[in-house]
Amino acid sequence: MAGIWLLKSEPTVFSWDDLKAAPNQTTCWEGVRNYQARNFLRDQMAVGDRVLFYHSNANPPAIMGIAAVVKAAYPDHFAWDPQSKYFDPKSTPDMPRWFMVDIQYRRDLDPPVTLPELRRTKGLETMLLLQKGCRLSVQPVTEAQWQLILDLRS
Repeated sequence: MAGIWLLKSEPTVFSWDDLKAAPNQTTCWEGVRNYQARNFLRDQMAVGDRVLFYHSNANPPAIMGIAAVVKAAYPDHFAWDPQSKYFDPKSTPDMPRWFMVDIQYRRDLDPPVTLPELRRTKGLETMLLLQKGCRLSVQPVTEAQWQLILDLRS
């Protein structure tokens, strides 16, 4: 069965509307610079996995919509570019340290599912997003959590 993920982005860095406006409504998910998040992305994400696209640092933070992984992990070449904010001199084409996937827009959640709404939803108490101190930009989501979130907008 395909995996399910929550990907966080600040709307001022890359927004849900940016994804929808991208060519083929597809983008690379670059710039992951946390080892645990990188490992999820590199080792577990696969083509066809479902994605909850989450706006962090927004008012209010919210799951904006659903995307899908359309290209499995490959080296994040931004790590090799000294002009990139994601540059890492320890990452090289021969020994890449960081990876990215491509995601594609599937549909909006209308209205978006806000963080306060998630916190009030019975059954989501163990969701990583809601755990104190969990700031991962790539997080696994269980099938039960996915279904509860979709049920909020059905």
